Amino acid sequence: DQKAEKRELFGDSGGILDYVACWYKKASIYMNHTHIKAAFVSTNSVCQGEQAAPLWKKIFEDGIYINFAYRSFKWESEASKKATVYVVIVGFSYDKSDKNYIFESNRPIAVSHINAYLVEAEDIFIEKRNKPVSRNAASMHRGSQSTDDGNFIFTDIEYNEFISKYPAATCLFKKFMMGKDFIDRKPRYCLWLIGVSPSEIKKYPPIMNRISKISKFRRKSTKATTRKKADTPTLFDENQQPSANYIAIPEVSSGNRRYVPMDFMTPEVVVGNKIRIVENAGLYEFGILTSNVHMAWMRAVCGYYGPSYQYSINIVYNNFPWPTPANDQKEKIKKTAQAILDARALYPNNSFADLYDPLTMPPELQKAHTENDRAVMKAYGFNIKEMSEADCVAALMKLYKEKTSEDK
Repeated sequence: DQKAEKRELFGDSGGILDYVACWYKKASIYMNHTHIKAAFVSTNSVCQGEQAAPLWKKIFEDGIYINFAYRSFKWESEASKKATVYVVIVGFSYDKSDKNYIFESNRPIAVSHINAYLVEAEDIFIEKRNKPVSRNAASMHRGSQSTDDGNFIFTDIEYNEFISKYPAATCLFKKFMMGKDFIDRKPRYCLWLIGVSPSEIKKYPPIMNRISKISKFRRKSTKATTRKKADTPTLFDENQQPSANYIAIPEVSSGNRRYVPMDFMTPEVVVGNKIRIVENAGLYEFGILTSNVHMAWMRAVCGYYGPSYQYSINIVYNNFPWPTPANDQKEKIKKTAQAILDARALYPNNSFADLYDPLTMPPELQKAHTENDRAVMKAYGFNIKEMSEADCVAALMKLYKEKTSEDK
């Protein structure tokens, strides 16, 4: 019923919207040809990620303006078993005003216009894009999909127990990481049987048992493509593993962090589908992606998994407008990016969760990031002292519009 109601109000684009979006649309219908003002407290998803465009494009076309907004904040219920949600408050009407207000930390900021992402910028919609909007940007894709019901994956304990019994089997494994493994900097292990002969695999009954379970699991799938993969149960469902070093970025990362942790990885470490991969990338790309400029863009347009960032390839990365720096600026970014890696190297036994916790971030790492932030902002021509994060997002959206106009 809810899906049908979303389709009634938004057509085919309603499929990706949370049901709460319907209330915004219904309000705009009831308020038409009046001076009535409305405001909703709702999940912050309506102003983020892939939901912002299909909701607000439709409502803005009706003639609605956002008059005030509280950006995302935590709301805890008063029940004994507290449920925490992250919400926005959006006030809107058909009356256009030259003075609107964005509230941040309960402090009102007067602005001339508020867009769908609750930023003072013109109405630009960040929609799914299959290729980077910046033509010189490297492509990004997700890691490998196992579709194995956990049978390819071994914990550290399981791996050590297996190898102690079958020492010759080490060549059948590679280190493996999903998002949490990456953040913890503690890889697990996975069976990696590409090019391994059947006779070699059959030497190990426990591996044969796991392969049999994978085949049975895939055959039960509702997807025809997955059922077909049951014919090759020794292989991952999708092999996206790079053949050269790459930058890895976790799909989900704590919203408490100022920077999403990312790192260079080697082909010897297999990453799963909860990791984003940038191939053919070096220190310059790393410096841009780990900068406060990219983080500001990410926070404005990404989806959220509860309080955590959800880094999207088609929304966040492919729509990100890269700078066009001079050669000396590019070299400076490479140096500041290397300084970040050097600062991390001072703490090899610490997880990214520890290193990027705002309360425990080492001063050397904080300093390295600050220098990198400055270098990247200079490459964009941004004013380091005067630009807030919201100003940065507004400038990026303007740059995004210019780049998308080039494609037309």
